[in-house]
Amino acid sequence: MSFTESKIKEALSFVIEPDLKKDIIELNLVTNIQSEGNKISFDLQINNPAMHNKKKVLDACEMHLNRVLETIVELDVTITPIPKIPETPTANKVLPNVKNIIAIASGKGGVGKSTVTANLAIALAQKGYKVGLVDADIYGPSMPLMFNVEHEKPMPTDVNGKSKIMPIESYGVKMLSMGFFADTDQAIVWRGPMATKALSQLFTEADWGELDYMLIDLPPGTGDIHLSLVQTVSVTGAIVVSTPQKVALIDARKAVGMFNMESINVPVIGMIENMSYFTPEELPDNKYYIFGKDGLKSLSEEKNIPLLGEIPLVQSIREAGDAGRPAVLQESTPQAKAFLDFADNVIKAVNARNEKLDPTKKVEITNMNGCSTN
Repeated sequence: MSFTESKIKEALSFVIEPDLKKDIIELNLVTNIQSEGNKISFDLQINNPAMHNKKKVLDACEMHLNRVLETIVELDVTITPIPKIPETPTANKVLPNVKNIIAIASGKGGVGKSTVTANLAIALAQKGYKVGLVDADIYGPSMPLMFNVEHEKPMPTDVNGKSKIMPIESYGVKMLSMGFFADTDQAIVWRGPMATKALSQLFTEADWGELDYMLIDLPPGTGDIHLSLVQTVSVTGAIVVSTPQKVALIDARKAVGMFNMESINVPVIGMIENMSYFTPEELPDNKYYIFGKDGLKSLSEEKNIPLLGEIPLVQSIREAGDAGRPAVLQESTPQAKAFLDFADNVIKAVNARNEKLDPTKKVEITNMNGCSTN
């Protein structure tokens, strides 16, 4: 008889990661749990995978599994180190305490970019990173709803004698959005310069503190807000969100092309395919490719840009966002695993970018047809 995943997690919750001083379940270090009879296997990340550390943790896992499950288990554990963000010099004077600024973009609306961004932010926070999120979709802010803080109002705070905006925090993520400064039914009707000034204030007039990652949820398209972003801060890299269908892929190409412009030169560190396939709740092992198959995979191979993941089309992802509790918080579900795997791939892509490339330089917009580097 196999043991349930929840029972195995209960036993492993007594195992403390030696360096981080918290249990390995709370830290989300255990994945891919399998059980058949008394044989139990799983993947485990630890901070220091030296031999003596491995043995110490494995012995603790075995002891607590035997105790809680009241049997002698046969363990097969794959141990890997917890991914680390290398310390890299920063070219960012506006946000000097933010290590990595990642723009999340899409060529067109309706591909689930904000949903992907919200779940990525929470997944990174669950993995122990300090995460901030800027909802840069000035005209259609959605993050306050997704994080269940739509009625919150950011308060001022004093930082070295200057008044700053204190971001709202939810699910371990610090966040600012224009949605906090307008009523739910109030339309934001601004010309381009007003919108770009408002975006700039979310970076320059807020107390973000120290962050490992700042995610920026951009509006769809390639317009003023995108140019204002690269003019205001030094963007580490961009991630392009698309669905597999051809009309979305056409616009995804445009998004990649914008970041690759010589005058902007922000590296696209990866692509993420949303609504890759439909999996009915009653048939969890079935996949139906409603919008086409391997569309973004083909584009990523053509552009030599990593495909960071494929997110299924599942009704509960939409429902979770509408309820203010994003799907990555639904433990042990295929959609939560897809977002957690996506986060792991983002961490790897950012690390690879920082090892190979110098920090991105902020650019200065000189006219509507081009930019010049500062």
